[in-house]
Amino acid sequence: MSTSTNTAAVKPSTPPEPTQPPRLIPSLPDDVALNIIARVPRRHHPTLSLVSKSMKSLISSPLLYAARSLLSCAEHFLYISLRLHTRHFMRFYTLYQNPNNPLNPKYSLIPLPLIPSPSLVGSAFAAINHKIYVLGGSIKDIPSPQVWSLDCRTHKWEPAPNMHVSREFAAAGAFDDKIYVIGGCVVDNWARSKNWAEVYDPKTGKWNSVPSPIQIREKWMHASAVIDGKVYAMADRNGVCYEVKSGNWETVDGDLDNGWRGRAC
Repeated sequence: MSTSTNTAAVKPSTPPEPTQPPRLIPSLPDDVALNIIARVPRRHHPTLSLVSKSMKSLISSPLLYAARSLLSCAEHFLYISLRLHTRHFMRFYTLYQNPNNPLNPKYSLIPLPLIPSPSLVGSAFAAINHKIYVLGGSIKDIPSPQVWSLDCRTHKWEPAPNMHVSREFAAAGAFDDKIYVIGGCVVDNWARSKNWAEVYDPKTGKWNSVPSPIQIREKWMHASAVIDGKVYAMADRNGVCYEVKSGNWETVDGDLDNGWRGRAC
């Protein structure tokens, strides 16, 4: 008795070809489409992000803002930090032009994602290029050394290196792509005395102390500004300014020193 078996030829399976992501504009190469989209004013970006997933991904990508910068299409925007009495956290908004809103065709306050430490009180702020830095502040009445940065291209929060000392109601300003922070701490030990003023370099990610005379070390700062290479710090009294190039400290004129009793910009 003989037996026979039937065998069927099986073809080896082939992996499916990778799916190409859809083009930003179907009839154009992506590099050409990027060149076009980069020229569109930022107030239209929310509408563009509804076109497709690839378009939404591009709108939130640093690639788009690099292209806008190269094409000299970058725009300036005003960012506002508010703390409402009915809430216990700080919220950032951007003043946004919205021509499609029939109720307010010019400007609207658009809320941004919450800062990871929303309970900060008395933080200082400084801006360098496309980032806004939030420096210190108190959490449940305890001053903090922490620093957060907001990427204004993607509206994402990122942690930055902590300051050497904890601060609340400090003065801060940016000059020559570095951040200077002054005061906001009680000079009651060696570390706070040495680091009453500090400077941060985003390129190296390091904080360094700025030497300062003992007689000017007020705690509370109400306002700050950078003018002609000088960082002005307005205190309860006896405001000071720091000249970055020379490293010299000066007291401000009496007219400028008069009447600072609250936060200002």
